[in-house]
Amino acid sequence: MPDRTGQREEWRRGWKLVLASAVGFSFFSVLLAGTGLFFGPLGKEFGWNRSLLSAGPGIATLVTALLSPFYGALIDRVGSRRLALPGIVLVMASMSSFALANGSPVQWIALWVIFGVLLTTIKSTVWTTAVAGMFDEGRGLALGVTVAGTAVAQAIVPPLGNFLIEHAGWRGAFVWFGLGWGGLTLLLCALFLYDVRDRARSAAQAAGEAAPAHVALHLPGLTPRAALRSRAIWQLAASTFLVMALTVGLGIHLFPILTEAGVTRANAAWLTALTGVAGIVGKLVTGALMDRYKPNWIGGVTMGVTAVTFIVLIWWIDSTAAVIFGLLVNGYAAGTKMQICAFLTAGYAGMRHFGAIYGVMAAIVAFASGLGPWLAGVVYDTFGGYGPFLWAGVAGCIISGVLLVRLPAYPKWAERGGASLYPA
Repeated sequence: MPDRTGQREEWRRGWKLVLASAVGFSFFSVLLAGTGLFFGPLGKEFGWNRSLLSAGPGIATLVTALLSPFYGALIDRVGSRRLALPGIVLVMASMSSFALANGSPVQWIALWVIFGVLLTTIKSTVWTTAVAGMFDEGRGLALGVTVAGTAVAQAIVPPLGNFLIEHAGWRGAFVWFGLGWGGLTLLLCALFLYDVRDRARSAAQAAGEAAPAHVALHLPGLTPRAALRSRAIWQLAASTFLVMALTVGLGIHLFPILTEAGVTRANAAWLTALTGVAGIVGKLVTGALMDRYKPNWIGGVTMGVTAVTFIVLIWWIDSTAAVIFGLLVNGYAAGTKMQICAFLTAGYAGMRHFGAIYGVMAAIVAFASGLGPWLAGVVYDTFGGYGPFLWAGVAGCIISGVLLVRLPAYPKWAERGGASLYPA
């Protein structure tokens, strides 16, 4: 049974960190959550096809995939704060610079490459490492609230972005997202973003000791080399890759899928926002359930049920009630993907080298997140519709759920004094 007293104490000490991390997670997700809103205006002004428009976010996420493992290892050494604060400022500038797009495909791709490099500094690893290190008994719910930032972005960005595009133009929308959302993120993180390494450094300073850049902590868990030999880690990685590629591809193209089915832009924006609202509920409920029951079963069922959304979009897209139900299911499950991955990675890999190991997981997520939208765009341009991609979504989500349900039991870190049960 969970330790309620321990959970309350963790939340008393760490709720401000969770708040800052959740807002940071939302800022990381803003532009990707709103990409579909810009397809119409940019396509109309510059004559770009769906493949080119989808390639930008795909390239950015591929760049973050390549850089994530190195950045994760760096977090293990210096902590989240020293990397996130300057990163937020750089991402604010990069996001705003999309307002300078002039119709050149080369410039468009270059903007996304730069954005991808800078986005690595505030991607999921920095927030989940900070929160996972501060919470143990209440880690599931804490991670749920943290990654709820993504769902907040998914809920707010579609209607807000559509409003900004209509009243300030697409260029103004990029600037408002960058400076407005980014400014709030910077303020909260400057006040509250302190992980276990930052706190250890502060404690050393308070004791009159020199605070080193690298803080060594004795935490249980696998080494990166041992993680490469772990069947559970590979199984988790495969499940995460499948579901991320398919659901992120769907998320990026959901707005055009709805509008091409006859839904107005305004209604499509609000329907898309439903996924964000459901995602907030999903993260909180799933986090609480993972703290109480078998987390691999909770994760597996949550991932597998996402297939319902793809089925609805294939067979019942003409039914408003069915579409709303499908989007609620998708939002609930989509809101939990990173949370489930982070929670299970911490459980199977431990916290000894969590930043580096989860950095690799985040790289897999980033690669899948870039590949999925691009594949969906290619399918659309090749077949004149999204049918084959939607059928792939049905099969892939079911397989992803089965892979999580079939995960083995957690390693028993305490039985060896915090040492790994796997050879280093």
